[in-house]
Amino acid sequence: MLDRKRSAVDWIDAVWLLFIIGLAFLPPINEVHKQLILIAFVLLQFFEGKLIARLPREGATISIGVKIVLATLLLDHTGEMGINSPYYPIYYLPVITAAIYFGPIGTLLWTSLASLAYCSFLISALEEYELTPEAQGLLALRILFFFLVAILVNRFVVENRRQVARYQVLSQTLEETNRQLRRAEDDARRSERLAALGQMSAGLAHEIRNPLGVIKGSAEMLVQKLKDAQPLASELAGYISSEVNRINALVARFLDFARPSNLDLRPVQIAGILDRALESVQTQLPDVKVRVERHYAAGVPDILLDEQLCESVFANLIQNAYQAMSAPSDGDGDGGERVLRLSVARETSNGRSGARVTVEDTGPGVPTEMREQIFNPFYTSKKDGVGLGLAIVAKIVDGHRGWIKLDDTFSPGARFHVFLPSSPA
Repeated sequence: MLDRKRSAVDWIDAVWLLFIIGLAFLPPINEVHKQLILIAFVLLQFFEGKLIARLPREGATISIGVKIVLATLLLDHTGEMGINSPYYPIYYLPVITAAIYFGPIGTLLWTSLASLAYCSFLISALEEYELTPEAQGLLALRILFFFLVAILVNRFVVENRRQVARYQVLSQTLEETNRQLRRAEDDARRSERLAALGQMSAGLAHEIRNPLGVIKGSAEMLVQKLKDAQPLASELAGYISSEVNRINALVARFLDFARPSNLDLRPVQIAGILDRALESVQTQLPDVKVRVERHYAAGVPDILLDEQLCESVFANLIQNAYQAMSAPSDGDGDGGERVLRLSVARETSNGRSGARVTVEDTGPGVPTEMREQIFNPFYTSKKDGVGLGLAIVAKIVDGHRGWIKLDDTFSPGARFHVFLPSSPA
């Protein structure tokens, strides 16, 4: 496309050059000043675009002013008294340039200035000649044609600008619509994956729980019978029991992921849920010293949601932030300081009003290659993680007909946005 555009400019420049060459071979041919002025016109026309690009505000003014001066000089060297020069249409060049780069008022002002420059030849002409009514009519006709051309060209240019502006708005609208469609497609694919994996997880969890119950019961019986007789065997049996408990907890998470969400919806102030989630995480991780900043906007309406499930959503996000900032600081973020920012604000998404909760930390952030996968089940960067935390979070938020997303533009650190509508319907 760039090559085609460049060839179009070359074609126009070639036509412009031929036009000036044609004027150069018209009488008076031997007039040196005429040829120099035409060369100046050519150079100005070729470099006009670069001049305006370099000086966006003054470039057009300079170009039009120089063209009026050159046109006046050309008439002065090509006709008796200048006013009778057959080259008077050269004033169309500054008039058209003004119509292209200025609005209606600016175009009329520049056209008036070009007309005054043309009429200035009357000052010397009237000293020797009388301006007859026929000459007055001819002069008026020429000036009126200056204004007629200016208005027509300017109207075309203004309409073209409006069309371009409309196309730009339409392009932006289509781009935003495409982004929403891609987001909806990603959400649909994620929901399908979650549904399939949920069914598989539910089946596996039930199949695993039955033998785990037998193993745990047997291990507890061994602990009781071997407690005094064989302490070592009793201790090993205790390890079996504790590991079974850990696996049971893991199976419970599988079931939480697979189980359909039965929401107990009630109107709740979301800031209170966020505070309780923060308090529970601070209780679990008392050694992680983090400065907490709260930015809760006033006037956020009550949100119809399941209080317990949404508290687990925010607790999971806050816990991830605490764990990300628990590693030794490398100097990123706020000068290496561990900061957790929680904010609640009114939000309207796809025509639905609600609340947007933002959880932001100054940790190392989410690597670029992981950002598309973090909400997928069983995808984790933690050595002891299962990869179900954010998947369950996304499932709960989807159940409330909301959305959750990671801010790709935020760095360093991580920023999650959660939107919950006032009514899930």
